[in-house]
Amino acid sequence: MTYCDSHNRPIDYLRISITDRCNLRCIYCMPEEGVPPLDHEQILRYEEIARLARIMAGIGVSKLRISGGEPLARKGAEQLVAMLAGIPGVSDLAMTTNGTLLPEMAGRLALAGLKRVNVSLDSLRPERFHAMTRWGRLEDVLEGLAAARRAGLAPIKINTVVIRGLNDDEAADLARRTVEDGWHVRFIEVMPLGADPLWARDHFVASAETRARIEKVFGPLQAVTEPGAGPAQYWQIPGASGSIGFISPLSEHFCSRCNRLRLTAHGQLLPCLAAEQSFDLRGPLRCGASDAELRDLILQAIRAKPAGHHMGTGEGLAMSKRISRIGG
Repeated sequence: MTYCDSHNRPIDYLRISITDRCNLRCIYCMPEEGVPPLDHEQILRYEEIARLARIMAGIGVSKLRISGGEPLARKGAEQLVAMLAGIPGVSDLAMTTNGTLLPEMAGRLALAGLKRVNVSLDSLRPERFHAMTRWGRLEDVLEGLAAARRAGLAPIKINTVVIRGLNDDEAADLARRTVEDGWHVRFIEVMPLGADPLWARDHFVASAETRARIEKVFGPLQAVTEPGAGPAQYWQIPGASGSIGFISPLSEHFCSRCNRLRLTAHGQLLPCLAAEQSFDLRGPLRCGASDAELRDLILQAIRAKPAGHHMGTGEGLAMSKRISRIGG
């Protein structure tokens, strides 16, 4: 049985942040010097994450996604994958990563039971990519994509955060890869939840504008249907084997079909990415709470899920110091 929140939305998807650390410093996410890291003891252990996931699977959560920070920056991530893949009721297990560590990890992750990866890629130009990530090399990500494809982690989705004046002129170039290489590219509106929320507001590009840039080159896009209740609306260039998705949390709220909860690296369960309310699971977990008691806390979080976010009204600004611990 899948439980519904108070707005009658089935909650069957859990995003799990396993670390607040990252080997890049993307300008919309973290300051160059990083953020004060959590102490080792503050971070949930893999066994604790697996226990919580098992309890949630018992109330209908069937989709799990591992994120960070950069999840592969945490040692032994494939061990957690194996734990989660073995939970009865889990039908989909994926990971969001920046891709730089996939060349050495993709095969091990696939063998452990990972099904798919979403790879963050904000520019196809090496110098620009380095500038946007501060430390990154585009060739590492491209090698990671190739390794993921060889390992069978498919379909691979590309996540591109569109930033005015930085990479918004690359929309058509990225869209072209859906034709030439079969990529599934998702253009994401920048949210005021990173290192500098006011900067994000000043560099915001609505999905409609990004789509117009693509259609100016390729003509009208065709609507396509993708399975699941994710936030993206999908389109396709006629004849392409890949797809183009638009994730529009600010210009076209998708809250009415939101099906997810978020577990932070330090054990807070969030009903909504952009809300301040959270439910502490780490404390009860380490104080001997039973599965039934933890289940009741999780159900409280589901019932507390708001009808929608208020990032457009300024409430998201308070989240800026926590985004790397929540996971994107």
